[in-house]
Amino acid sequence: MPENATKVRTTHYGWYVVAAGTLCIFASLGFGRFALGMLLPAMAESLELTYSQMGLISTSNFVGYLVAVLLCSYISARIGSRLLIFFALLLVATSMILVSRANSFITVAIIYTLTGIGSGASNVPMMGLISSWFSARQRGKAAGFVVIGSGFAILLSGKLIPYLNQLGESDGWRLSWIVLGMIVLVISIICFVVIRDTPAELGLKPYDSNKTSPATAPNFTGDGPAATRKDIYHLGAIYFLFGYTYVIYATFIVTTLVQERGFSESIAGNFWSWVGFLSLFSGPVFGTLSDKLGRKSGLIMVFTIQMFAYLLVALSLPGTFLYLSIGCYGLVAWSIPSIMAATVGDYVGPQKAARVFGFITFIFALGQIAGPAIAGFLAEKYGSFSSSFLMAALFAGIAVILSTRLKKPAAIS
Repeated sequence: MPENATKVRTTHYGWYVVAAGTLCIFASLGFGRFALGMLLPAMAESLELTYSQMGLISTSNFVGYLVAVLLCSYISARIGSRLLIFFALLLVATSMILVSRANSFITVAIIYTLTGIGSGASNVPMMGLISSWFSARQRGKAAGFVVIGSGFAILLSGKLIPYLNQLGESDGWRLSWIVLGMIVLVISIICFVVIRDTPAELGLKPYDSNKTSPATAPNFTGDGPAATRKDIYHLGAIYFLFGYTYVIYATFIVTTLVQERGFSESIAGNFWSWVGFLSLFSGPVFGTLSDKLGRKSGLIMVFTIQMFAYLLVALSLPGTFLYLSIGCYGLVAWSIPSIMAATVGDYVGPQKAARVFGFITFIFALGQIAGPAIAGFLAEKYGSFSSSFLMAALFAGIAVILSTRLKKPAAIS
């Protein structure tokens, strides 16, 4: 057989796992969580929800997410990440369709808790797989491409949900939940077909593994001591602050635009779509920057930009500043999870990455639970979300300080 007749695979299978991972995050977080911000105004009107109840619906999702994080390591060790991701996405799809049938706050909160369980049980193992499929030199970039799935979902939901809401009139939000749930169902099947738990299943090594050595490792690694329990808690504290702050913005910015700034749902959807579009660059750009400049520098940059995003809304400045706020938020939206997934791999290596990432995600989930509940309470008390966004800016500033105190991990390939 002529030499050129043999087709040589030029794309490492790890990138197919990344593509499936992007769809996974698109479904589990993008639709399962972030579409809620677009749906809340119509749901609130239909179900007569208060600000506090709106916050508690978001919190219910994160309670479910927390439960999933607690169980992920146990289940994944027994059935593997691939099967866990598949079943978790099925749960997300089913529960989203069931939300469309809800007629009260309590029913929505209970069902949306199940959505949170599915979101956590698919997101955590998916991010943990990156350390198995990619060397330290490529983890930030690979994780960055996975997390932009949320951006694609926001971009789509910002256009699709107002259209479906209008199509279904007073019950349009119910139609939106059904359509989104069906899309998640299709994605669960795709992920099951594509994802593999380890490169060894296909006779492969992690991507770029032969090029990574202590002598050539990028400058985020060093000769420092191995990761300690204190280091892991330090990462967890930073991730907690991200969970606490970003979700306040994601949950309430559309409601703020519609109910406090007088924007129509369609225009607010356009704002939200811009967040989705800009966020497509956040994971790859800042994940790659963290590969080159260091995880610490990446975290400092991202939290600083987020702090300004929250402040610009909190101060009730003219409309032009809203565009700037949304630009800042979208530009760095999903960069923290990609940097954190890579950082955990740097600190503990690929074998322990999924377990440790699950642990700090548990701490992150506590922040997600507290953020919207407290933000909703503050909005109820003061009559607007300005105090909530000001609180988010303060916490993002604390995250900047904690990020400056991160030490370099030991060199890990």
